[in-house]
Amino acid sequence: MGHGIRIEGLRKRYGSGDTAVDALKNVDMTVAPGEVVGLIGPSGSGKSTLLKCLGAVIDPTAGRMVLGDEVIFDEGWKARDLRALRRDKIGFVFQAPYLIPFLDVADNVALLPMLAGVPNAEARARALELLTALDVQHRANAMPVQLSGGEQQRVAIARGLVNRPPVILADEPTAPLDLERAMAVIRVLNDMARQLQTAVIVVTHDEKIIPTFKRIYHIRDGVTVEEPGEGRAFD
Repeated sequence: MGHGIRIEGLRKRYGSGDTAVDALKNVDMTVAPGEVVGLIGPSGSGKSTLLKCLGAVIDPTAGRMVLGDEVIFDEGWKARDLRALRRDKIGFVFQAPYLIPFLDVADNVALLPMLAGVPNAEARARALELLTALDVQHRANAMPVQLSGGEQQRVAIARGLVNRPPVILADEPTAPLDLERAMAVIRVLNDMARQLQTAVIVVTHDEKIIPTFKRIYHIRDGVTVEEPGEGRAFD
């Protein structure tokens, strides 16, 4: 059983000397396997810096990060291959869908597992299962340009989940969606977390979904404070 996500004393400093800016001052955070946690804070508070550190996109300055049962950073990167780490351990869901324009919806979702060596038929079956859960299976053969913004976003979420990563980082995943579809996305994230024992962090300003989190981290000026959420069920 892995640890989900554990962050201890994480710091990120940009620049040096008089112009140095501490984007993250001392971040401690845990997300258990199977848990969906909200991360909330004003813009410029360090949210995106924290996500980029966790996603192995930028180098922290100090601290420790554990993903699953692997120490990936401890005063320096411990993971040997950061590209493999991002591909195999972390599912990313961004605010913009970033779908591949020349692949249809099913292939957009099936591509990552195929690249990771999953047989094509199984990758497609997995893709369809997620597209169905997100209520876009009827668009499986459509091209991204034919989809509405909300449909594109749900396809992007399916793609972020399809490799069954132990960690999912979702940045404003419900921003373009109406209430019903936003709740469907949060439900899928919770189902996936539970079924696959995935640790999920959702960065959001979306008042619609904030009551669904059982735990919330507020980040202000590079420091996180944990507080209980309402943990309201969906229906």
